[in-house]
Amino acid sequence: MIKEIIKDSEDRMKKAIEFLTKDLASMRAGRANPGMLDRIMVDYYGEPTPLNQLANITVPEARLLVIQPWDKHSITDIEKAIMKSDLGINPSNDGNVIRLAVPQLTEERRKDLVKVVKKRAEEAKVAIRNIRREANDLIKQAEKDKLVSEDEAKKGNDEIQKVTDKGVKDIEAILQAKEKDVMEV
Repeated sequence: MIKEIIKDSEDRMKKAIEFLTKDLASMRAGRANPGMLDRIMVDYYGEPTPLNQLANITVPEARLLVIQPWDKHSITDIEKAIMKSDLGINPSNDGNVIRLAVPQLTEERRKDLVKVVKKRAEEAKVAIRNIRREANDLIKQAEKDKLVSEDEAKKGNDEIQKVTDKGVKDIEAILQAKEKDVMEV
């Protein structure tokens, strides 16, 4: 019973960390990265479609993204979606491909991005703590219903705390790496 609770909590915490990792990968850090475009949805024939399903995205240089749509008629739709996004990059197209020149980040913009990164990391920590609280509540309920002994419940709570501490430590490591990446000139 307790092992299942711990396993479930551990899986959910891993998913929260994976989500944070993907979320931070889509944030701009001064270098071109196809992950920056993951959240962009293009209105393609009336259907919101992820950009990476409409085009081939390459990084020929450190500060340049090239988007080559499979359907040439979708170029204007892709351009509009990029302009509407929060990337802050103006696309240029030559009729065949769209080029996104990723500008050097200013010091002020870097500090703003670090604040956003810290906020997202804190949200992930809160998610992990909520998972811990739910697991502890389940263990408490099992003990109250006489499904597990007091000692087993205590061991279960300790194990949940260890998993939580590991998750928070992983988030801190991800945060430090992304912060370093953003502040790097």
